[in-house]
Amino acid sequence: MKVRAAEDAWNRRDPDKVALAYSEDSQWRNRAEFLQGRAAIAAFLKRKWDKEQDYRLIKELWAFTDHRIAVRFAYEWHDDKGQWFRSYGNENWEFNAHGYMQRRIASINDLAIAATDRKFYWDAPGVRPAEHPGLSDLGL
Repeated sequence: MKVRAAEDAWNRRDPDKVALAYSEDSQWRNRAEFLQGRAAIAAFLKRKWDKEQDYRLIKELWAFTDHRIAVRFAYEWHDDKGQWFRSYGNENWEFNAHGYMQRRIASINDLAIAATDRKFYWDAPGVRPAEHPGLSDLGL
């Protein structure tokens, strides 16, 4: 499934490999940042994962049509001062005829949390184990 494959790729945190899922001219909106093309996406992801340390992500399918998918997600990370956050959001994905994502629109909100309130536990970087609960199972 595309959603779990995307989650696994993002949790591995390899910007160049993640960028290969997007079309050469892919258009992104991530929060208030607008990007175009694989090189810009890879550079963005490198900056993101340098800032968002110990990043762990869970994605869940919300809805789909023939070439569009809506996903909800949450991820946990901490900053360089050790403050943990859970970031929640929604993504709209649009795919071209070759199966590459040509557009990604993400809306994200951050919530500061105590380390004791974390819910995502697995070795990072790395994929979420099959037995680890998803968003709905965690009440998120």
